[in-house]
Amino acid sequence: MRILLGVIGLLLWPLWTVAGPLSWQGQLTQGGLIVGQASPGVRLALDGQPIPLTPQGAFVFGFGREAPPQARLSVLFPDGQREDRLLNIAPRQYDVQYLDGLPPSKVNPPPALLERIRRENAEVDEVRRQDILQPYFLSGFAWPLKGRISGVYGSQRILNGEPRQPHYGVDIAAPIGTPVRAPADGVVTLAEPDLYYSGATLIIDHGYRLSSTLMHLNSIEVKVGQQIRKGDVVATVGKSGRVTGPHLDWRMNWRNDRIDPTLTVPPQ
Repeated sequence: MRILLGVIGLLLWPLWTVAGPLSWQGQLTQGGLIVGQASPGVRLALDGQPIPLTPQGAFVFGFGREAPPQARLSVLFPDGQREDRLLNIAPRQYDVQYLDGLPPSKVNPPPALLERIRRENAEVDEVRRQDILQPYFLSGFAWPLKGRISGVYGSQRILNGEPRQPHYGVDIAAPIGTPVRAPADGVVTLAEPDLYYSGATLIIDHGYRLSSTLMHLNSIEVKVGQQIRKGDVVATVGKSGRVTGPHLDWRMNWRNDRIDPTLTVPPQ
């Protein structure tokens, strides 16, 4: 068995980096997304978990907000040999964001609503677990709309003076009714008009366990099962759910990891 320990540093989007049988683009950082290409017959694993490849060798993986400083990428060759590489994951500093003026029931829901919230969370989790082996992500990503950034990925949120979970998306302020476009090719896997926290919510699956979630919408213009192309109008901006004003909250997930959408697109 061949085991090579290499250390790969920060990658800048959209520069393609070549490392032996692999090439990829993305940032090795907390919240980063990696899209790449492997040589024929190569198999991959990240920290021991297999990374599925398309028949042509394309792959995708990412890192969550609290990703540890290193990850091990194993490259398995057709002849049975293995090459292990240590990936240095750059840490990030996160902002603290204070949101005041929220309805008290949106900060501390009454007990009667807890079952609804659990049911909705389970529905979203089930949708994100779908294994759609279509490489829609190869279309690349674009901003679903452009506007003032009112909330950033990873920020610790203080709601009406009470600490709550970090924010896992990017908030883009815009007037109600502003068109929202698909950030990449995909298939619609959830189109719910009224979730307790996120309001009208749309999930687009980009294949291989990568998805975008578009939240706080005013209207949803597509249906579950519909295939869409990057740039298609899929919804309009609203202020539904737990919000203080009209905006789009764009989130991305790879498996259970929350990805920073702004690392997949050029600056506005």
